[in-house]
Amino acid sequence: MNLDQRLVDAAIDQLDRRWPAAIEAVAAALYLDGGDILTSVGFDNINAAANLCAETGALCQAFTMNQRVTASVCVQRDLSSNTIRVLAPCGICQERLAVWGPMVQVGTPSTSAAGWSMRTLAELHPYYWAATYSDDGHWPAFSDHSD
Repeated sequence: MNLDQRLVDAAIDQLDRRWPAAIEAVAAALYLDGGDILTSVGFDNINAAANLCAETGALCQAFTMNQRVTASVCVQRDLSSNTIRVLAPCGICQERLAVWGPMVQVGTPSTSAAGWSMRTLAELHPYYWAATYSDDGHWPAFSDHSD
């Protein structure tokens, strides 16, 4: 499944359910290969070292289910401007998504009317570090991550 407005809306719906009035709250949604959507929210803790990105719960669930992730989007509510923003995945989440390869699509902020655009991980990371350790210079396969 390709990243589309339906996936962005699923992330916004999750944000509205879990964080209806929180300032700068985040939520995420991702597509599985078969079209199912998983959502999750950031895990906030008084000890910031225990916090987790919004994508983490859904990514762990997909991995547990042995399902392929094809697209991911993270959204943030900014109450000061009453807007929803799409956030590009942080470096850690890019590493987590890399398990499913360079063609995973991610939402990125944009000045377009929709406020977001789609990029692949390969576009975000044209010089992915782990390719250095593969035999052919390409991104590691799923089996390389999960063995």
